[in-house]
Amino acid sequence: MAGCVVLVTADRRSGELAAALTRRGASVRHAPALSIVPHQEDEQLLADTRALLADPPDVLVVTTGIGLRGWIEAADVAGLADQLVATLARTRIVARGPKARGAIQAAGLQADWVAESETSAEILELLLDEGVTGCKIAVQHHGAGADGLDTELAAAGAEVRSLVVYRWGPPPDPARVGESVLAAARGEVDAVVFTSAPGAAAWLSAAEQAGALPAVVERCAAGGLVAAAVGPVTARPLRDAGITPLVPERGRLGALVRTLVHHFEQAATTAVATRAGALQVRRTVALLDGHVLPVSPSGLAVLRALADARGGVVSRDELLQVLPGDSSDPHTAEVAVARVREAVGRDLIQTVVKRGYRLATA
Repeated sequence: MAGCVVLVTADRRSGELAAALTRRGASVRHAPALSIVPHQEDEQLLADTRALLADPPDVLVVTTGIGLRGWIEAADVAGLADQLVATLARTRIVARGPKARGAIQAAGLQADWVAESETSAEILELLLDEGVTGCKIAVQHHGAGADGLDTELAAAGAEVRSLVVYRWGPPPDPARVGESVLAAARGEVDAVVFTSAPGAAAWLSAAEQAGALPAVVERCAAGGLVAAAVGPVTARPLRDAGITPLVPERGRLGALVRTLVHHFEQAATTAVATRAGALQVRRTVALLDGHVLPVSPSGLAVLRALADARGGVVSRDELLQVLPGDSSDPHTAEVAVARVREAVGRDLIQTVVKRGYRLATA
């Protein structure tokens, strides 16, 4: 991902995500679209926990491993952890996936059933098939909600209680979020990464407020901007806005990074097959056959114009329009092309007499 500028919109685990992208050559910007209220400071969670201890549920649905761990940590701060674990030991526990099951086991508890698909839909199907009328069901979930699970179970006759382990707050730096949407609209960002549905919705709302949403949607449709979402729930606000995001098969940060890396490695839309190899021009670098070319910003502008022409002739006047500065002297374009040739070899760019230049395409 050398030369790719990636915008991370998450607050939680943003450092881990940024580090993974940086290791793969990306330049990372960070603009959290929302903040997180830590579970230890969430009085509502503690109030809900005390209510659950006073009236234990028949079924507990654990949607995330980190959520269950955070819940027990919050209970521990309040001196309720032992009582909570003892209560849950007498409760039927349903886990949404292996990570949730691992957290359950780490707490000294046992999952009675695990949704191997890691979806709330599989849990919902199980419980509805069994019948939930009059059943007391507690759903532990994170700030993004429980994918409609609470609502569907309640509509089927269950008595549902939601335990939100962390809640969303305003962005830590609204100005940074506003600048990030403008940068994405201006073409200064190659990819935007989302890890929660509320975060995606908040970033899109900021883009709309800044008048930048149409440009963002247009850049995504044209392939100049890539939106990547960690899972289908996170992708939903993007799809509703008219953006088709990259979504990994498994909802993991590692899978999200690998999907994004694969996309840029296989980005045929920006690569031109030349006699010297595949030329790919990104925002800050150009790569030939996978190797970063040692060219200046002027050289990058020349290569981008030639790559966009995909073997067609680009005149000196057209090159002058994309080169930095405001020179109208054709010699300026000739010098810029000569310097690119010195850096990458003369075989890449051909001169078309009295017309201009073109790439030596394969």
